[in-house]
Amino acid sequence: MTTSSAPTPRPALPMHPYADRYSVHATMPEQGVPREQILRELQEMSALEDRKGDSGRVSGSIYSGDHDHYSFLVKAFEHYAHANVLQRDMYPSATKMESEIIAMTADMLHGDDDTGGLVTSGGTESLVTAMLTYREWGHNKKGITHPQVIMPVTAHPAHSKAFHYFGIDAVIAPVTAEQVVDLDFVRDHIGPNTVALVGTAGTYPHGLIDPIAQLGQLALEHGIGLHVDGCLGGFVLPWARDLGYDHTSFDLAVPGVTSISADTHKYGYALKGSSVLLFRPKALRREQYRVIDGWPGGMYASPSMGGSRSGGLIAATWASMLNMGKTGYRSIAADIFRTAGEIKEAVRAHPELTLIGDSLFNVAFRSDVVDIFHVNDGLADRGWRMNGLQLPPALHFCVTRPNTQEGVTEAFAHDLAEAVAYAKDPPSPMPKSGAMYGAGGSERPALDQILSAVADRLDAMNEVGRQQ
Repeated sequence: MTTSSAPTPRPALPMHPYADRYSVHATMPEQGVPREQILRELQEMSALEDRKGDSGRVSGSIYSGDHDHYSFLVKAFEHYAHANVLQRDMYPSATKMESEIIAMTADMLHGDDDTGGLVTSGGTESLVTAMLTYREWGHNKKGITHPQVIMPVTAHPAHSKAFHYFGIDAVIAPVTAEQVVDLDFVRDHIGPNTVALVGTAGTYPHGLIDPIAQLGQLALEHGIGLHVDGCLGGFVLPWARDLGYDHTSFDLAVPGVTSISADTHKYGYALKGSSVLLFRPKALRREQYRVIDGWPGGMYASPSMGGSRSGGLIAATWASMLNMGKTGYRSIAADIFRTAGEIKEAVRAHPELTLIGDSLFNVAFRSDVVDIFHVNDGLADRGWRMNGLQLPPALHFCVTRPNTQEGVTEAFAHDLAEAVAYAKDPPSPMPKSGAMYGAGGSERPALDQILSAVADRLDAMNEVGRQQ
């Protein structure tokens, strides 16, 4: 049973964690460190860091939390930890496993016989690869030399990485009051250089599904692609209708959808470092291939951006999907949807707070009465790690399996009430937390420290090492 807790001081995020407990290795040791010492330090650090995620007080980040499941995946990984699946002739089993991962994902997302795919290293690679594919398709099939992609402002920043890397012009569509893409804007901005549209299921900030069916119709009308970013929701939303929950259609069953990504390392409960990118028609997948001929080392080609890839991750992903099965995924999804519903009720109990949309798994809320980051501070002081958002300022609680433990939602409701009271009369007008992706609404001084020290982090590490 998880209980509420009194406020506790929060230490600032250190730039050099554990420098007070373990040696900082600014240079390679002359003599190797004993294996026992290395394993002991890893065990101590990981056990300490897992406590918060296992408690159920963390939004997102930790998707399974089942350490027996992790142990099983590590055993699967162990058999292929040394394997580089670039050498397919040496590891034909990797082809079997990878093709079955793609096939199982395609089945879940209503693919057909003309659906093909890739296993990538994560959501960013899936999204970047999709954008590269549409650039090449536009050039090769339509002669477009200055490709353009239209995406909503709520789409993941990895798309923007791709636009920067590959010289794609981005048209950023606003969202409606419901925080989904403005279809009128998209319709008005499709032009001769548009190669693709982007929609999300569900969005990172608010867990919402863009109107994919209407985007699909626009894509069909103009003969262009439509990528659905299901990296976050792709492995949890497919089970909703089986469980009696309705939602916006988003997958390959929707006419006009030509690609979709879904992260196996999120709600697929695989180890970190895996995602699936599907294409329909499967011939579209070939647009991102790059075959290098005339190199002294021989003809070179790989099925995705990566060259050397871990056979261990492919084996662990395959093992996770097979072991979970549809029944396992449905069961956990039911717990997640129920928990999200209870969190929404806790938010609705406070007239100072307003829900953003009605996501089945990612509860976002804002306030027009108090500073929402003061609410975040109050929750953080009570041991909760929410995600801070901006435009508009808000928080979200992305529900994962650890949050479904008994007592978590009751503790959240209790502590949220205290956090709202704190926000009405904060000790300082400036909240300690803010909005930064992947930092859990970290304290503002820590964010400033991180941003200013990123470029010279290695120099700082060497300095710490010299001082020891």
